[in-house]
Amino acid sequence: MSNVDTRQVGRDSLFLLAQVRIDGQDNPVRVKVRNLSAGGMMAEGDARVLRGARVDVELRNIGWINGSVAWKQDNRFGIAFADEIDPKLARAPAGSAVPHPVSDFEKRGPIMAAPKGDGSLRKL
Repeated sequence: MSNVDTRQVGRDSLFLLAQVRIDGQDNPVRVKVRNLSAGGMMAEGDARVLRGARVDVELRNIGWINGSVAWKQDNRFGIAFADEIDPKLARAPAGSAVPHPVSDFEKRGPIMAAPKGDGSLRKL
């Protein structure tokens, strides 16, 4: 991987905490947000993620955002948001949020598994 950043989108370097829900895992994981842009973020933490995994991220003053894991390296990983956000809202003092759309996770609930007749699991 090259150290040259060729992306054209500006990012805000900051230190925030966020919750990440990973499809197929029961509990959200707390991560550090290392940088944030309208289209995604870099997170750092002990989340067990794979490239391409669907995730939901809760950011201060923004709420839950749908996304997917774009890359992973050691304990850092990138999340590409399904819809753009205003990263300045996450830097604003807590409680200055604007209403946000309901995420897919809030609509569908967690992904569950149920036993099949042969003892294996199937997605519900």
